[in-house]
Amino acid sequence: MPAEPPTTPAVRAIEAAAAEGRCTNCEAPLPQPRPAFCPACGQETRIAAPTLHEFAQQFGGAYFSTEGALWRTLRLLLTQPGELTRQYLAGRRKHFVLPLRLYLSISLVLLLMVQLMGQITVVEGLDRPELAIAERGPLPNAVLDVQGRRMGLRAGVFVCEGLPTLLCQLVHERAAPDTRTYLQRLRAANERVVSHLGVVMFVLLPLFAACLKLLNARRGMPYTAHLVFALHLHSFWFLVLLAMQLLQPPLAWAGLPVIVVYTLLAGRRVYGGAWWARLLRGLALTAMYLLLLLVTLPLAWLLALLI
Repeated sequence: MPAEPPTTPAVRAIEAAAAEGRCTNCEAPLPQPRPAFCPACGQETRIAAPTLHEFAQQFGGAYFSTEGALWRTLRLLLTQPGELTRQYLAGRRKHFVLPLRLYLSISLVLLLMVQLMGQITVVEGLDRPELAIAERGPLPNAVLDVQGRRMGLRAGVFVCEGLPTLLCQLVHERAAPDTRTYLQRLRAANERVVSHLGVVMFVLLPLFAACLKLLNARRGMPYTAHLVFALHLHSFWFLVLLAMQLLQPPLAWAGLPVIVVYTLLAGRRVYGGAWWARLLRGLALTAMYLLLLLVTLPLAWLLALLI
């Protein structure tokens, strides 16, 4: 007969609790007749190995049901801009998916869709036929030119213009000793930035929340309240971007005015104030966020190029 697997002290304590009529989770005494759930902690009192049907129920039960937290959260997020944030800050949290979990779930779906469709490229044109030919040539050229800032190799000589000297030296040493290596590093940097785009956006979130706090300083709200609003706002934006990925132009571009109007309505519901003041703050927030993107994305690409 096969030997029984050894048990640990923790397992033996759980088995002893079950034999003595105590809860296996919190070890509180169970009344007789034994209830279905522990009065102290709420766990089931009759524990057995789950069936496949129970696994399916655990996976999709309350979370995916029509009355579950996910659909209740999405319904409020989509139909009442800013109300989800207001309810969370007011203390009603059990009925809805938590802000961070909602953001991570939606962003994961969006990023998977983007990677499958391959619609994001940080540096364009790396698949051009002439670059493929140049990569095999004896002295090929590969120079990136972005608004007068040049970096790459021309006739085998490293070129770096309009950029800091220290950065030029670092790129030359780490990424561009020769054209073949340079092109390979460029392609790898593109793939790394796209695959880690979720990390980049997650880094931007606290910065975006800081911008919200700065523009709404007179409201006296703590930073974390602005962070909750940022998570809900980005969750909606990602849902719209997901829909835009699935639609064809020009219908897909209808998502941009939807984002603008929703952001203004959500901001007014959360922060209040006159419409003209909310519009000015919205314009300032847009400018600040674009500046953050213009700084963060190139830095992420440079890190991917050099690492």
